[in-house]
Amino acid sequence: MHMFKTYRLVTLAKTFVLFLTLFAASAASAFALDLETARAKGLIGEVDDGYIAIPPGKGAEAQHLVETVNQERRAVYIDIAKKNGISVEVTGQRTFEKRYPAFPAGTWVKIKGAWSQK
Repeated sequence: MHMFKTYRLVTLAKTFVLFLTLFAASAASAFALDLETARAKGLIGEVDDGYIAIPPGKGAEAQHLVETVNQERRAVYIDIAKKNGISVEVTGQRTFEKRYPAFPAGTWVKIKGAWSQK
């Protein structure tokens, strides 16, 4: 009987840890900021070099997102640049020019060093 109680307690403890882990994981993803949401909230803007940045006066809430997205974009730009025999910088600039028309109205953009809203 004692072994049965111990087994039940261990199983209950494992189940609790599993639920706690799942809750923590889902809560973290629920609060994670995605690019579209950050753009819609004005927390990030598009820069004419093909990367994103935080517009002036905005907090650092999206800093992690900016770093992550820019790393991903840079990796893509490097790949495209190699395939086309152009620089990474030119690739980023051309990507910005192609994407600009699709940015929603109100999107923060930084062109030639000046921030404005599209």
